[in-house]
Amino acid sequence: MRMRDLIFAGAALCALVQPAYAKTILVLPGDGAQERLQEALIAAEPGDIVELGAGRFALTDGLSLDVDGVTLKGQGGVETTLDFSGQQGAGEGLLVTSDNVVLREFAVENSKGDGIKSKGADRIIYYKLRVEWTGGPKTSNGAYGIYPVESKDVLIDSVLVRGASDAGIYVGQSRNIIVRNSTAVENVAGIEIENSFDADVHDNIATHNTGGILVFDLPNLPQMGGHNVRIFGNIIVDNMTQNFAPKGNIVANVPTGTGVMVMANRNVEIFDNVIGENGTTNIMIVGYRFPFEDPKYDLTPRAVVIWDNQHSRAGWAPQFRGGSEIAAALGGSFPAIFWDGAGGADFRPIIQDDVMALSLGLSDLKADTASAQPLPLARSVSRPASLPAIKLPESMEAIVR
Repeated sequence: MRMRDLIFAGAALCALVQPAYAKTILVLPGDGAQERLQEALIAAEPGDIVELGAGRFALTDGLSLDVDGVTLKGQGGVETTLDFSGQQGAGEGLLVTSDNVVLREFAVENSKGDGIKSKGADRIIYYKLRVEWTGGPKTSNGAYGIYPVESKDVLIDSVLVRGASDAGIYVGQSRNIIVRNSTAVENVAGIEIENSFDADVHDNIATHNTGGILVFDLPNLPQMGGHNVRIFGNIIVDNMTQNFAPKGNIVANVPTGTGVMVMANRNVEIFDNVIGENGTTNIMIVGYRFPFEDPKYDLTPRAVVIWDNQHSRAGWAPQFRGGSEIAAALGGSFPAIFWDGAGGADFRPIIQDDVMALSLGLSDLKADTASAQPLPLARSVSRPASLPAIKLPESMEAIVR
């Protein structure tokens, strides 16, 4: 076969496996919005844009998208609202299970379950979204606002989440993650990175949550050994909302008034943040102190490095067992930074912030915090080389420029 014939044959094959052209499918609010929007998400092909008109979409069931390469776009986080107040089931507002998806410029309100969940969705972008439970902090609110899980290459940029009964912005069991320019307010956990590898969380605002930013690693999950997380350039202030998580959730144990909490994770850097007005403490590093049966799980935090943060008031009302007694012994206030002592001296965090830091001396992870033997932690004179910055595919960054 001649070269020209090969070229024509290849072009014909591409025409068979790809849509002839990308199209925009416009969906407006009004009667039948539930069916019309779900049909558009089913009919979309790779490269298509499903565009939501301005206004309020009154929805009665969750939505789903399982087509690769689709953009779901509204007119803005105030202008276009997916309203799930009348949702009949208890599932997500929107569930995405496909790759190369862009979600941008719309709002999700009052979903019975999570606001927007994506699972196994690689190269996903959440951009200029608002997810909110408008009745304020309630245990009956959905657990997660923005919820990508089991994914690679995740970008969360310029989103607002309010009222989640677990975490406002949550990334779990994923890798290569950026969370930036976003606001988490009145959630139990503002932003949470859990069982994930390689994440940058920067230039966000976490305020009026129970805990501002959490970095956890938990047992009995397909991906464990969370590591390489950088928390920097954030404003993490006034996280004093009483914990409203349902009983039994792991975040139900987060003390009200926590700025940053690292639990059982490794290679975590916390730097250049503004942190304060958190009644328990600004930064805590702890081991996993709950029953578990998973021989592969490492329950100790390690290689946590803290420097160049700006601290204001903290520790006037510590909300964990034994905290008030320790604060009283220290003159009425708990330190801005503490480590529970998990694992002993080999796991001591490196701290260069010029504030009081404390070890509770609980190297035994079965010990109760009420039996703490607090000792001051001296400021570290050096720190290891910094972790590398996270880089996402250029094609993803180009979309949000």
